[in-house]
Amino acid sequence: MAAACLWPALGAPRRPGGPPLPEGAALLERDLHATAERLGPDGRGWVRLFAPLVREHEALLEDILRPLPRVPRHPLLLARFGLRGLPSAAWIAQTQFRTPQARALWAGLAAHTTLPLSTPGTAAMTLVLGLLAHAVGWPFPAGGAQALADALAAYLRHLGGEVLTGVTVRGPADLPPARVTLVDSSPRVLLDVLGERAPARYRAALEGFRYGPGIQKFDYALSGPVPWADPQVARAATVHVGGPAADIAAAEAVVALRIPARPYVLTAQHTLFDPSRAPAGQHTFWAYTHIPNGSAGDAQAVVEAQLERFAPGFGGRVLACTRTTAAQLQAFSPVFQGGDVNGGRGDLWGLLARPVLSPTPYRTPVKGVYLCSSATPPGGGIHGMAGHHAALAALKDEFGLQEVP
Repeated sequence: MAAACLWPALGAPRRPGGPPLPEGAALLERDLHATAERLGPDGRGWVRLFAPLVREHEALLEDILRPLPRVPRHPLLLARFGLRGLPSAAWIAQTQFRTPQARALWAGLAAHTTLPLSTPGTAAMTLVLGLLAHAVGWPFPAGGAQALADALAAYLRHLGGEVLTGVTVRGPADLPPARVTLVDSSPRVLLDVLGERAPARYRAALEGFRYGPGIQKFDYALSGPVPWADPQVARAATVHVGGPAADIAAAEAVVALRIPARPYVLTAQHTLFDPSRAPAGQHTFWAYTHIPNGSAGDAQAVVEAQLERFAPGFGGRVLACTRTTAAQLQAFSPVFQGGDVNGGRGDLWGLLARPVLSPTPYRTPVKGVYLCSSATPPGGGIHGMAGHHAALAALKDEFGLQEVP
């Protein structure tokens, strides 16, 4: 069986995302200059900010999708990115843009960090999300996200591997003999795997690892597409529902402490571009919002009020809703501690020391045991780079194999 046939088809809508606004949506187009045209007087600033990064995105990603305490392969390019990425997202919005559309578009991207937009360094992830939208789009697997997991499992079996589910690992005794163990979970689970073998200093670092806010997620079955007040929004796969930039910033400033009355809601409407995900004429739609880590609170009322604000009549199209709390996310996978889907707080220190300050943070003090989850660089996201780098470290340490440049 050829490896190529194992992978699902990917869709990449021409408009990856954007926020609805009372005065008209600010849509992020796949084409950088098409986005700029929609931003009026801020178009030139948007191009000036993103064009150099989009042009050299492959080289830039080589350096930013790996541990930062390493000698960069492209130092000048990384330095230019750093000058743009070290400030807060709020500072960039205030100094680079004047229109509500550009500021809201930028804030919607920045809120993916789950940090207050005034946090230094939040401009970095905002830039990465934007440049990826322009350079490659935000693709998704046809048939649903499960198709990606199925493809990975099928490829592992194709290579002779075995997948076991329903097995709980509570300590070293629960693991079979192996030359290498890769732990794709949280630092707390890694502590259980290491057991008494973990040195005191390393144990203290993992015990002190900082997690970010959690999320609460809602999966809807709809009788029709979301009835957005602005029909342009129906042309985007991802919609950042939160209103003007000031509203998004205000919501994200308090989510570590409480559920805001008007939250930022990240939504996806994939059946507009992949009808195979729902019965004919119906749609799926998911949404999540940030909440305090481990919160038992319920954000459904305020989330649906936000959706009704920008899509009047939304509630009338809901056939069913599956609600997933932060606690349920953690129960589903311990990597989501307290509902944190980013694998740990993503501020500057959280990016440098993830979970410890090291050029190879995947390596643990116990021979043959490696951490390869989103709690290691480059953090949360659908990129697989944490596992890639952990595997390279294990191949070098345990088998004497090196990556070919």
